[in-house]
Amino acid sequence: MKILLVEDDEFIGESIKEYFELQGNKVDYFNSPTKALEVIYPNKYDIFLIDINMPEMNGYEFYEELKNYAKDIPVIFITAYSDINHMEKAFNLGAADYIKKPFDLKELELRTKRLVFKNTNIVKITDNYYFDLNKLKLFYKDKEVELSQNEKYFLELLVKNRGQVVDLNTLKDYVWDGKNICDNTIRTRVKKLRAKLKENFIKNVRGSGYKIEKE
Repeated sequence: MKILLVEDDEFIGESIKEYFELQGNKVDYFNSPTKALEVIYPNKYDIFLIDINMPEMNGYEFYEELKNYAKDIPVIFITAYSDINHMEKAFNLGAADYIKKPFDLKELELRTKRLVFKNTNIVKITDNYYFDLNKLKLFYKDKEVELSQNEKYFLELLVKNRGQVVDLNTLKDYVWDGKNICDNTIRTRVKKLRAKLKENFIKNVRGSGYKIEKE
């Protein structure tokens, strides 16, 4: 998963970031909503985790800005408020979930995975290959294929977009955090990944990007 986290309490924010990254996820953490808005575009995220009570602008206002960019991405509001009015406002804005402080990080993980993966955490690629979106692991006949972290993110993105071409700019942004790498670097990495596979299910669409065909 790629997560956008905005939380002005740095202890809480760093704790959430560390916890999710230890599970193999990517977390962009900001303690300032205005700074987040300055740099997040055009990153693509699987879920937003947003504190409500923040300086500069509150979580509701921040989410209104985000909806102009990615209205279909689920959001979980994080808050110390316990009254029903704040919960009602969050859900009226389109929140997918709402969690009250203090909370167990495992609970936040479970709520996040429920929204991102729903019932599609295991994705069949071919008769022999499947990809576990929860753990970012590829399996061949129930045996795990050893992958680098970049290879895991690469396959995650292609699996989530099966049947569609994922363009090179999106790959650079998601897999390499928008670093200024050349197209040849991507081709070289894909070649190394294919060398680990017994079936070539990664299709190159010349001049556009890569895709995995739907079954």
